[in-house]
Amino acid sequence: MSSARADVTGFFHQPTGSVSYVLADPATRRAAVIDAVLDFDQASGRTSTGFADAICDHVEKAGLGVDWVLETHAHADHLSASQHVKARLGGSLGIGEHIRAVQQCFAKLYNIACPGTDGFDHLFKDGERFAVGTIEADVMHTPGHTPACLSYHAGDAVFCGDTLFMPDYGTARCDFPGGSAETLYRSIRRLLDLPAGTRIFCGHDYQPGGRPPAWASTVGQQRVANKHVRDGIDAGQFAAMRRARDATLGMPQLLWPSVLVNIDAGRLPKAEGNGVAYLKLPLNAV
Repeated sequence: MSSARADVTGFFHQPTGSVSYVLADPATRRAAVIDAVLDFDQASGRTSTGFADAICDHVEKAGLGVDWVLETHAHADHLSASQHVKARLGGSLGIGEHIRAVQQCFAKLYNIACPGTDGFDHLFKDGERFAVGTIEADVMHTPGHTPACLSYHAGDAVFCGDTLFMPDYGTARCDFPGGSAETLYRSIRRLLDLPAGTRIFCGHDYQPGGRPPAWASTVGQQRVANKHVRDGIDAGQFAAMRRARDATLGMPQLLWPSVLVNIDAGRLPKAEGNGVAYLKLPLNAV
């Protein structure tokens, strides 16, 4: 695989602590947009595209052409703006092939028909290769947080979604349907087997201690300093820690609206007879 250095620009979405990325090849000006966020005000039930438009504006001002709009997984804490980004900038919308398992699980909870995968342009397999301009990329299936999580290893950078966070915050929860602490440990060790200088870009930052937002580290830094999974912490220790911690966590505030939209490729529910679309919330189901 090419070790070319990609240009990476991160966009921090303060309301959800999410980070979206533009990955660009400086040689060809081709790009990918990763994990774009749709603004959503739960109190009013209104969506807006200000954050996603800032990403699109950056792409257009930089003279980039978008080949891919990528999702690392079906997020449970924000609605995806992938459809809006694709409509503005073009590109193929991709996610991991195991999204089917997540769709089937949550379709039962919502009591809806399984949405299918027609909203996605491509379902990536583990080990599959693709390119952004001259930057070669390969797909790593890194489940544990969800069964469908992917990491995109592009040049000297890897975009790991919620699999791994900054060293001072640690790792993602594993108590969603299909999650597994043991599986997450194996996925993380796979990432940490990459060369020490590989840049790691995570999908969230929760600013521990009130520090400024941060989202870039390296494999070497993670192996030395990650509070949950640095070198010397074995699978059993990690799983015990993760289960104990997860037992104290509340559900994400936007879990139900986010997953409903995101398992259907970021498409909002269809409007009903009165012209209004509605989100669905299961009561006393989990």
